[in-house]
Amino acid sequence: MRFETAETPSEVPAWLEASTAAERPDLWERARDDDAFREVWPEYNNHGNHTGRYFSALYPRYADLQILFTDRRSGTLVARGRTIPFRWDGTDADLPDGIDALGLRAVDEPDQPTAVSALAAEINPEYQGGGLSGLVVLAMGAAARRRGLSPLVAPVRPSWKDRYPLTPIDRYAQWRRPDGLPFDPWMRVHARLGARILRPAPKSLEISAPVPDWEAWTGMAFPEDGAYVFSGGLAPLDVTGDNGAYWEPNVWMRHDV
Repeated sequence: MRFETAETPSEVPAWLEASTAAERPDLWERARDDDAFREVWPEYNNHGNHTGRYFSALYPRYADLQILFTDRRSGTLVARGRTIPFRWDGTDADLPDGIDALGLRAVDEPDQPTAVSALAAEINPEYQGGGLSGLVVLAMGAAARRRGLSPLVAPVRPSWKDRYPLTPIDRYAQWRRPDGLPFDPWMRVHARLGARILRPAPKSLEISAPVPDWEAWTGMAFPEDGAYVFSGGLAPLDVTGDNGAYWEPNVWMRHDV
């Protein structure tokens, strides 16, 4: 199998099998219970206030848009790509504010979608570092194309933003390497596949929870009100009284498929 990129076709390694959840519902069920995919995310990221509504809507309704990669040699689940179709007129004004707004629009207005958004590209930690994330994105685009939907957009979670949690996402998204590609590695993967930046999304994913929960997720204590930087966080956590409020920033990028 090969996927077309903006630059050149990309071959899927012979040891890797690509399928959709529609083709392999057994693998989709396995992936739901696979701890390897949960370990991809910082613990706090598993507790979004709204994520349950739209992630739970992906299967079986959009099974043909959910991507799975398996190691033919061992049967191990290697990667999972989760996407959702949504209505978008293609303008910046109509682009959702972030992943939460996108997901809620998709489930609340499910009829006549025009585009597809990536929600998550997850690589089994044992297989990370081998360039598989790009293949997952390409497979998402291929699935969207089969559905007759374009473009594929992604509220990208910048992989190095946790190193610079105090830098506003609009400035971080503009950082470039000397070769002109994005400074951030995950944004760079998308750019190399032909994606372009649409705009930053400073309030993309909401996680508001009691302080004891945040202390359990982060291994930190929050003894008084204030803004706190914590390990894995892309922005500060705001603690007020007994509650911790966090908005995770993303960067919207667009693939024309």
